[in-house]
Amino acid sequence: MTTPVTPPGAILQRDRQSYAIVPRLPGGLLDLNTLKRLAQVVETYQIPIVKITSGQRIALVGMKADQLDAIWRDLGLDAGKATELCLHYVQVCPGNTVCSFGLQDSLGFGIMLEEHFSGRDFPAKVKIGVSGCPFTCAESVVRDVGVIGKKKGWTVSFGGSSTRTPRAGDILGEGLSDDQARDLIDRCLRFYAENANKKERTARFVTRVGIDSIRQAVCTD
Repeated sequence: MTTPVTPPGAILQRDRQSYAIVPRLPGGLLDLNTLKRLAQVVETYQIPIVKITSGQRIALVGMKADQLDAIWRDLGLDAGKATELCLHYVQVCPGNTVCSFGLQDSLGFGIMLEEHFSGRDFPAKVKIGVSGCPFTCAESVVRDVGVIGKKKGWTVSFGGSSTRTPRAGDILGEGLSDDQARDLIDRCLRFYAENANKKERTARFVTRVGIDSIRQAVCTD
């Protein structure tokens, strides 16, 4: 059977006839106008499945290929990445914006990171978790890049994985300001992009290269 050509921004489903899309929602935030547009699109195009994903996004599932252009037009949103070799999402908790346990502004910092790294190509997909406190509700420890808020600033880890071979990320910096944490993450991802094999996730990259080599390359005094 010939595999259909998948339209940009869509994911071919198991039936090989229908598609899913995942609009980009930085920080998992939805305002009233976006909610209204989503509801209208679901009703207009009779979309059978609407699901909140593990990456704090909304997947619309079950559309035909000839509906997709009109759906994207009516949504007025960019496509989130789901299969490409790039940053897929930044998962964030509410942080000190609203949570009584929050020690740092994970919401604001996570949205800034998504804007900063979106559009870059990487050897494999990259996921970032930003948690406002050590409870790590954004699953930071098992993300490619983990950021955890503590009283004295951000802790940054690298090389986490929640796959069938789970791995806790290695800590590369602690007590960092927003700028210091962003710059350290930038150096980590640049080193990864320059030295990893194609489709080699960060956890496997760290295992192959060694965390000491990565620390030597990306950490400053």
